[in-house]
Amino acid sequence: MPPDAAPYDALLLVSFGGPEAPEDVVPFLENVTRGRGIPRERLEQVGEHYFLFGGKSPINDQNRAFLTGLRADLAESGLDLPVYWGNRNWDPYLADTLAQMAADGVTRAACFVTSAYSSYSSCRQYRENLYDAVQDVEGAPRLDKLRHYFNHPGFVEPVVDGVLAALADLPEDVRDGAHLAFVTHSIPLSMNDASGPDGGAYVAQHLDVAATVVARIEEETGRAHPHELVFCSRSGAPHVPWLEPDVNDHLEALHEAGAPAVVMVPVGFVSDHMEVIYDLDTEAAATAERLGLPARRSATAGTDARFVAGVRDLLLERAAVERGEEVVRASEGTIGPLWDACPVGCCANARGDRPTLCGA
Repeated sequence: MPPDAAPYDALLLVSFGGPEAPEDVVPFLENVTRGRGIPRERLEQVGEHYFLFGGKSPINDQNRAFLTGLRADLAESGLDLPVYWGNRNWDPYLADTLAQMAADGVTRAACFVTSAYSSYSSCRQYRENLYDAVQDVEGAPRLDKLRHYFNHPGFVEPVVDGVLAALADLPEDVRDGAHLAFVTHSIPLSMNDASGPDGGAYVAQHLDVAATVVARIEEETGRAHPHELVFCSRSGAPHVPWLEPDVNDHLEALHEAGAPAVVMVPVGFVSDHMEVIYDLDTEAAATAERLGLPARRSATAGTDARFVAGVRDLLLERAAVERGEEVVRASEGTIGPLWDACPVGCCANARGDRPTLCGA
């Protein structure tokens, strides 16, 4: 018998969004920063990163490719389920997508968010945006967010293989001593302190994945590579403390300590976002070259078939839970599989409570 996705009659891919052309860059950044009072001049400065790549973010094309893979995977598995796509900050906007879903007769959809970890900006803010979008659409379907997947094998295994490939690409004389720099988006310390139901979940989840990957690399190569969690894309006011060290500062420290090489592992990102192609492939790569430090960047999960299949697994798992069935939840590391509905107060909004969907 084909797998059963009931009670869901659709899957919704929820993502951040990004500009598609130079004239989109500043309006997109205004959407991202709305309510923060950031001057247009500052947004134009930030937009220079996009202009280096023709004024276009890679994220939308990556989502299109992911959708193609996801639809094919579901069809090959016998799941006749439509897949929609909506963004927080750019076309296709969530409200527009929900309106189309309502017109198509969708009544209940599972949401896969292209952010794997717990924090306000990587989870709760998406839930706020889902709430806002539903309010704007008459007859909007019921939405359930699939659980966090930072430790799901479908995400972890492509990361492990990406690190192995990057290590193999280093010169042989520096490969065994290479350091692994696990990179994710920096957030304010206060946001990390409020992440998860008990605080500190954002960093704890990254550290757990990093330890899992390092252990798997040691199993494969016989080498225990030194590693550290580092950060990129700090964007806040200078007086506000954010998670550190910055990846460029970390490369400087590795060089001073005599590290023979480094692999940058973008474990905080599911695909090659702007933070990957600019912060790592452009800026950090230039730092490593200036230092004479051999460096490679490992692949993100992207459209890896295991990652795509992982979405199907999460969908079927949640569907079974909603039908009242017992399920075995796949996970790696020590934290274990997380909740289906975010606990009350989880990943609090520092600017004040706002209504959300997909919570307890």
